[in-house]
Amino acid sequence: GIGRQAFSREDFLNFVSEQSRGFIKEPAVTEAMWRSFVARLEFVTLDATVADDYPRLGAALREGAERVFYLATAPTLFTAICHHLAAAGLITASSRVVLEKPLGRDLASAVAINEAVGAVFNESQIYRIDHYLGKETVQNLMALRFGNSIFEPLWRSPTIRNIQITVAETVGVGTRGAFYDNTGAMRDMVQNHLLQLLCIIAMEPPASLDPDAVRDEKLKILRSLKKLSTSDVNRHTVRGQYLAGTVNGERVKGYLQEEGIAATSRAETFVALQAQVQTWRWANVPFYLRTGKRMSERLTEIVINFAELPHLIFTENSSLRPNRLVIRLQPDESVRLHLMAKEPGDGMRLRPVSLDLDFNEAFTTRRADAYERLLMDVIRGRLTLFMRRDELEAAWAWVEPILDGWERLGDPPRSYTAGTWGPGAASALIAREGMHWPEEA
Repeated sequence: GIGRQAFSREDFLNFVSEQSRGFIKEPAVTEAMWRSFVARLEFVTLDATVADDYPRLGAALREGAERVFYLATAPTLFTAICHHLAAAGLITASSRVVLEKPLGRDLASAVAINEAVGAVFNESQIYRIDHYLGKETVQNLMALRFGNSIFEPLWRSPTIRNIQITVAETVGVGTRGAFYDNTGAMRDMVQNHLLQLLCIIAMEPPASLDPDAVRDEKLKILRSLKKLSTSDVNRHTVRGQYLAGTVNGERVKGYLQEEGIAATSRAETFVALQAQVQTWRWANVPFYLRTGKRMSERLTEIVINFAELPHLIFTENSSLRPNRLVIRLQPDESVRLHLMAKEPGDGMRLRPVSLDLDFNEAFTTRRADAYERLLMDVIRGRLTLFMRRDELEAAWAWVEPILDGWERLGDPPRSYTAGTWGPGAASALIAREGMHWPEEA
């Protein structure tokens, strides 16, 4: 562990225990395993910006051990840290560096960070981490798509009418106000988490699970996203900012009343937008992305809405619904296919039913936490679940015109009450195409 605190090793071990033990349960980690783990821990007091501090880190590193440098810092420090690590001779041919988001504020700053880190580490040593890609359900999305033959013929236009990706949080900005006010939901969530989920849904089957084979296909999707003009931004995006309200029965402050937030802030805490993947497979299939803080519930899910029946023969039914595939990542992990089935009795009345796969029930073995899976992949040298440089820059190239469009339009974020599903304009955005969000059904 590294920090500016003047921790003794005992102080550090106490800190680790206080922060960690509540999340670590037997039998996954026994008391003996925990003691074995903490015996390996050391702490070095170090200012990341001071080159003369780095030899102390070198002295603490065990000879012959794998060196993984996890930079859970502001991205403005990435350049200095990598430069000082190299100058102190601490980087070996097998060393790896893990970069936490956000990687830049725009395309130019992302390129600058990539250039600086790339001057010290090879691309094969750089792990740009996005914890959403470590979730078990995201891995099962790959299995669902590429391990089952029944879905491939349906996974395209015109069989699919639209796809909706929602990442909703009930929390506000908390103690991250100063950071969030300079970031906003587009940079914090859409540019990375939501676009990565879109890529996995929309990508073509890779030739193998080789890291570059998978990331090549994701890159193609990012480069196929239609760039939004200013008029497109005005019509196909909505941004919002939460007001005071009630979340889970508790009164909460509005964004402008949060600690560290300027009274005139125009940072968005909510984004809804329509994206278009310009390929044969996805022609005329809109992708709707939505994320926000202080929403009605904590929810991450992907909804695949299939097309309506071309001809209706069940005339007794006034509420026949198109099929839906719902892939939920949190709070629970499940896959649910919504179908129509005949009710018992005379006639041919149909009603909605669902086929459910609940991962907690289907698999009783312990599942790794997202960060746990990803950090183990770093140690094992597996790059598949990490963004490559060209992926990151392609994502910024699509997001940046939206940020610029909001700046040119000059409109403030639309208000929404905490504990709701965002501004009413988000419903209007999707209703223009004759569609609705899942909670509006």
